[in-house]
Amino acid sequence: MPTEQHPLPPDTLPPGWGPADVSDGHLAYRRRQPPIELVAERTCGTNSHPSLGLGQCWELRYRHPVGELTISEPVGRVSTRQAALNGLLECMSRIHDAVDESADSHDIQAALDTVQLRGAVPDSPRPL
Repeated sequence: MPTEQHPLPPDTLPPGWGPADVSDGHLAYRRRQPPIELVAERTCGTNSHPSLGLGQCWELRYRHPVGELTISEPVGRVSTRQAALNGLLECMSRIHDAVDESADSHDIQAALDTVQLRGAVPDSPRPL
């Protein structure tokens, strides 16, 4: 029996979404059609803006199969686990509202480009 329950109750998930995997630093939810997985993973905060002083943050990504390959693209990074959960729910809702079952990776990316993550972590400034 798993030691951790999924932190998002099934009744809060949009239709077609379900839990895939959960651990201390990894949360994943999946949709069958179109096949997509949303993942939030705890990661090192070294690429965040130095003024934030973050030791860790959560990166949200999506995975979507295209033929024999699986595309994995970032959605964004947030500062807390709760912000990651809120971000996952927001991503699921956007996909549910904007993407039909025959959607391709461009449709999914377009839907996720509209997501506004609360608690977003800005990237470290690039050297000139």
